[in-house]
Amino acid sequence: MNISAADNCKMISRPGKLCFLLLFLFISSCSETPTDYFQGYVEGEYVLVASPLAGRLESLPVSRGQNVPRGEPLFVLEHAREQAAVSEAEQGVARAENILADLGKGKRPSEISAIEARLQQARTSYDLSRDEFERRQSLFRTDSLPKEEFDRSRTEMERNASLVAEVNAELETARLAARSDLLDAARSDLDAAKARLQQARWQLDQKNQAAPAAGLVFDTFFREGEFVPAAYPVVSLLPPLNIKIRFFVPEDLLGGLAVGKKVSVSLDGRPAPLQAEITYISPRAEYTPPVIYSRQTRVKLVFMIEAVPDTETAAALHPGQPVDVRLELPNG
Repeated sequence: MNISAADNCKMISRPGKLCFLLLFLFISSCSETPTDYFQGYVEGEYVLVASPLAGRLESLPVSRGQNVPRGEPLFVLEHAREQAAVSEAEQGVARAENILADLGKGKRPSEISAIEARLQQARTSYDLSRDEFERRQSLFRTDSLPKEEFDRSRTEMERNASLVAEVNAELETARLAARSDLLDAARSDLDAAKARLQQARWQLDQKNQAAPAAGLVFDTFFREGEFVPAAYPVVSLLPPLNIKIRFFVPEDLLGGLAVGKKVSVSLDGRPAPLQAEITYISPRAEYTPPVIYSRQTRVKLVFMIEAVPDTETAAALHPGQPVDVRLELPNG
């Protein structure tokens, strides 16, 4: 039986085409991503630590890549003027306190002693004038004394009595505190002085900034000796609590997700996936971001999802790191 070359090519090409088609389908099926896996990346929300006051950077004891605990000093700006303002305000408070205390005490002891001496002298003069009046009153009754001298002695006694009452009232006033309106004004001055001191201390504290939370010093923006404008960040801090997983899912899977649901996250170089908890589901749809290279979803509307791992795991993640997220955990 003679077989032509054309028939030979046909017999060979048909099985080859079939094998090639089967191989293509197998490779295509293996290359497809499971429907419950989605690409994403690690995102970090940075804490920019700044001072509301301007000044020259005096000290920067931290550096990039350093992990700092909460309350660790981050930087110090020059604060000579603020320190002087605190000292002046402290002296103002002490001065206001002394004035208020002085008004509450009345006159000084030496002044009170002088008034008491005048009162004793007035009483002595009154006693003498009273005795003289009583003696002349007896003479006047027996017509042994003219009426003019009798009236003169009575006037002298009454004048001395008035002087005793006057000095006695002066002594009582000297022992009293100042008037209520003066005391109220002194108390207001003291409150104002304390407010100025509190403001001066606040301004001094703003020149010394510490870490508001434990985290990684992601970056520093000034060097020691440089002038830092007011409200310009000096240190960028990344706390582990601010590290999250961000991924995108299509609309048809959105109904099965909820805040608090667990997801599985796989990373390059990590043998086992980590768990994260969904904390945010975007209410608005968007096109797949260009950073997500997924042929199955790049032309569809998707919703952004954010999930947060535990603090210890988050500390080992890096913003921008690509991840694969699986919505359904193997055991739950």
